[in-house]
Amino acid sequence: MDSTLVLLAVFGIAMAHFEGVVVVYLRKALGMIDSPSTKNVVDSIPERYLHIEMTREAATIVMLLIIAYLTGSSWVEKGVFFLWTFAFWDLFYYLSLYILIKWPPTLKTIDVLFLIPVPWIAPVWFPIGVSSLTIIIIMLLYLLKILV
Repeated sequence: MDSTLVLLAVFGIAMAHFEGVVVVYLRKALGMIDSPSTKNVVDSIPERYLHIEMTREAATIVMLLIIAYLTGSSWVEKGVFFLWTFAFWDLFYYLSLYILIKWPPTLKTIDVLFLIPVPWIAPVWFPIGVSSLTIIIIMLLYLLKILV
């Protein structure tokens, strides 16, 4: 399981960077590259583009579910692998954006985390905290041999 966790973390990090690059282009195309928060800008995005963005979000979740399904041997392991990969993807998505465009400027920056099924809005520290905690808990459960 240890090599699987490493490979899933690398997958999540690579996927995060890929998605970060896509979001940089989307922000530029929509004129929000220097916007300090995505919350205010979302209201000005045409509904057609919001629906397109929702399909991108859905595709991301599908990819994470499939990689967990293919690598896990039990339903519990598949769930753990999904949470593990999701946490790395989410954490490194924000790191990628910060490296590429220095966004978010602070951890207090308000972001639209997901649009599905309705907009989830929170400061950036929240998903970073949840993802970090998820990684720590799974690592502890693995090190304590609770997850084998």
